[in-house]
Amino acid sequence: MSIEDNKKLVEEFYAALDRAEFDRMGEFCHPDFVFYSQVDTPKPGVTGLIDSERPSFEAFESYSFALKQMVAEGDKVAAYLLFEGKNHVRQLGALAPLNKDLRMSVFCLLTIKDGKIIEKRAHIDGADAIAQLSAA
Repeated sequence: MSIEDNKKLVEEFYAALDRAEFDRMGEFCHPDFVFYSQVDTPKPGVTGLIDSERPSFEAFESYSFALKQMVAEGDKVAAYLLFEGKNHVRQLGALAPLNKDLRMSVFCLLTIKDGKIIEKRAHIDGADAIAQLSAA
């Protein structure tokens, strides 16, 4: 695949996440897919991705997960995204719902193999997210 093909795959993947189309994740992910939500915390398979991502999105009455910028080289695509969750209405980890909004940047590094995403590494400022959702 070309670099442009890799970027198109990543763009479509994030567009599906933005629309909460979790049932489509298998279309984009390699059978050996692994998601790292933190450096040394692998979540294997599409199920690991969905089980990790869905609760974060569904904790809000509505959300957007906009892809703002991509840079690609070889089999890697770096993606900068903006997550905006409106009205935190469901438990999110240890955070009780306080009807707060969340706005945070997300950086992901994705690796492509055989035309599918085989690895996704996500980086967020968790402390900032907690501060936004727990502030009085």
